[in-house]
Amino acid sequence: MATIKDIAREAMVSVTTVSNVIHNKSAHVAPETVERINKIIEAHNYTPNMSARALVNKSSRIIGVINHLIPQQAGSFLQDPFHGAFIGGIERALRLRDYYMMVRTVESEAEILSLFRNWNLDGVILTGLFEDSFFGRLIKADKPIVLLDSYIGSDKIFNVGLEDYRGGLLATRYLIDRGHRDIVFASPRIVAHGVIDERYKGYCDALRAAGLPLSPENVYEQEITISEGIKLGQALSARRDVSAIFATADILAAGIMSGLQASGVRVPEDMSIVGFDDLFISRITSPQLTTIHQDADAKGAIAADLMVDYLEGKAPASRTIIMPVSLVERASVAAAPTLGRAMLNRIRGAQEKKRVDRF
Repeated sequence: MATIKDIAREAMVSVTTVSNVIHNKSAHVAPETVERINKIIEAHNYTPNMSARALVNKSSRIIGVINHLIPQQAGSFLQDPFHGAFIGGIERALRLRDYYMMVRTVESEAEILSLFRNWNLDGVILTGLFEDSFFGRLIKADKPIVLLDSYIGSDKIFNVGLEDYRGGLLATRYLIDRGHRDIVFASPRIVAHGVIDERYKGYCDALRAAGLPLSPENVYEQEITISEGIKLGQALSARRDVSAIFATADILAAGIMSGLQASGVRVPEDMSIVGFDDLFISRITSPQLTTIHQDADAKGAIAADLMVDYLEGKAPASRTIIMPVSLVERASVAAAPTLGRAMLNRIRGAQEKKRVDRF
């Protein structure tokens, strides 16, 4: 297998010149020389030794994408369609800029230290982080950091976030405008200064602005999985006093819809629902899911570009980028019925009894 010295010897140039061409630093190399070197590289099917390259440049060109949100149930966080969407954006952007991605779930401070000791990561991208001891240990590692969906204010990090509060406000207002007064808020655990907390604040403020009471009985917190959503949908099917649900993730909304329908509650005729994220699953539920749109793929790509720009010495215009949200109307929301659900169910029960009696 040819080495960089072999390429230099055949091209009759220095090793440094070949290295500059390989690393796209050929501004001061004659175009015909660049062409000659590239033809020799192609002929020999030469691939730079990444380990040697890392030693010379003190750069691995590897960006760690670290998850610190540990599922309570078995399974990888990559099984969540939202995480898959933004990681896809990160990978594509890094690939286009000749960087590599390492994906890892890290639960403890000891694990993050071990990761940094064993891998020469150029930087790290993390999601869902809070300002705790884990974050403190991360900062001390002195690595470039881009946070996704976190509300940590620090001049040592970059943040790519979302209009989470506005998303909660939009979803709840939309339901209120269609006559719903008793609206469930379904989400994972609400942690202060997190994205779910912001969406919950938007929900609360929309209720207050409409003069509606905030009932603790209408707030449900659980894991974001299809199975947990189905269980919640089955539980909510017994609620005769609510007519709408705002779920803070499409995957949770899809599970709730399935649980409701399995229990004989129709969507949207008996219960309306709005999701959050606008993932592909929102277009394959039946009915299709009304939801708050965010561009998860673009969010990942922006995070990756922020990281690479910093590593390559390009000063970003801002350390914080907040991406917009919008509401996508589909078929999972209807106007609130003029009769209460309890009365509707009694009517349906009576009609069903008549049909049975006829036979």
